[in-house]
Amino acid sequence: MIELRNSEATIAQETNQTTPPLIAVTGATGYVGGRLVQSLLESGYCVRCIVREPRKLDLRPWVDDDRVSIAKCDLAEDDDLHEHLEGCNAAYYLIHSMEISGNEYAERDRMLATRFVESAQRAKIGRIIYLGGLGEMGDGLSEHLSSRREVERILSSSSIPCTVFRAAMIIGSGSASFEILRYLVERLPIMTTPKWVTTESQPISIADVLHWLVRCLKVPETEGRTLEIGGADIHRYCELMRIMAEELKLPRRIIIPLPVLTPRLSSGWISLVTPVSYRIARPLAEGLKNKVVVTDNSVQELMPHQAMGARESIRNSLERIRMNAVTTRWSVAGPVPGDPDWAGGTLFEDQRTIEINATPEQVFRAVCKVGGGHGWYAADLLWRIRGWMDTLVGGPGLRRGRRDPEKIEFGETLDFWRVIGIEQNRSLTLRAEMKLPGTANLEFVLTPKGESTDLQMTALFKPKGLLGLAYWYSVLPLHHFVFAGMLNGIRRAAEKPED
Repeated sequence: MIELRNSEATIAQETNQTTPPLIAVTGATGYVGGRLVQSLLESGYCVRCIVREPRKLDLRPWVDDDRVSIAKCDLAEDDDLHEHLEGCNAAYYLIHSMEISGNEYAERDRMLATRFVESAQRAKIGRIIYLGGLGEMGDGLSEHLSSRREVERILSSSSIPCTVFRAAMIIGSGSASFEILRYLVERLPIMTTPKWVTTESQPISIADVLHWLVRCLKVPETEGRTLEIGGADIHRYCELMRIMAEELKLPRRIIIPLPVLTPRLSSGWISLVTPVSYRIARPLAEGLKNKVVVTDNSVQELMPHQAMGARESIRNSLERIRMNAVTTRWSVAGPVPGDPDWAGGTLFEDQRTIEINATPEQVFRAVCKVGGGHGWYAADLLWRIRGWMDTLVGGPGLRRGRRDPEKIEFGETLDFWRVIGIEQNRSLTLRAEMKLPGTANLEFVLTPKGESTDLQMTALFKPKGLLGLAYWYSVLPLHHFVFAGMLNGIRRAAEKPED
């Protein structure tokens, strides 16, 4: 089923010759795509977001803009992508499959790029724009960069002009690379690192990436070109760590490069120390062995722009984090699992209800503060132990935190939970993403009751095999401390007079 929002505005802009150009953005729920939509609107364009899960966009500030239409379309499964590309002057391809385990992401990237090109040709769009990876050519490319180059080749193989941008590490609040850098520096005063810390890189601010992505639409000479983009300066990764420590007002970090640390060991270490999971850290760590420096300055000849340096980019990103102004985050990308099929087999349920002397709005606001730096209202030590255990077996643990300390949206991650259902002031459903021998949901339902509100919390668990049964019964005695304590904590927070 294909769903179009703001369809009346879309029809109007396709029939009215005076309306601004219509631009398609795939990957609009991702880190770059989510910010690109806002930049396009600010530059006067109409935007059609082609996404797998429209609910992820419900709280974006531009979602109700008359110039925005949202199409629900899964490139891997739906066959009518061309219908949503029709009438578009250009289309941004901002899709990658790094969240897939193993090396399957490269094969999936090829499949998605091929399907996209076929649909774009059928829709006769004017141009394709792609953001890939910067790096030296040759056989020494990492699998991640090699996959990006293969996508470039596929997108450029059609009769449609394709503009390819190649960027190194993107510095911005909420990007995976920036999170890795920040957490390594924050948490490790002494680091034993692979020899890639001496590799040169030309990092670029997300603001500069967005500038060039949008600017090229008005520069016809960029059609059919491959453009390398980077920041104002070149640094080794160890120098970026030093700059990060200085901007965080931390003592100088001691970095000891060791040639015996392989990308596999490096990515395992990154997944333990930072919020980024192993399956995402692995391709990123492998890519760090490649020198990523701009060697062709054509972009400045075609679109002159003074890009920021690494220090300014890091400083701006940290300031946005301090201001709770992180608009998109790496962890939101990827498919969101729906409610599991609870039918059949054993299903365990722990349901508790508490009456709270507060309005549904106040209770819901307190519920939505769970996770991240705020914690889970009770039994913090037990939550931390569970997080450590999950991290040791390759799960996300409690490291991912959350994008904003109070606001949450569909598809967002809260530590090792993901939001799979949200109705404002009525309900919140979380799906467990920690390593479990089964499937678990945590549901909050609010029911108005005169001047108070009943809050019902239900933990559902469908075990997998005997190990799943053993897991449920082993944690059952802890539920009183964890769940009852959480409800009481939410009640205290909701009933607390507002400042």
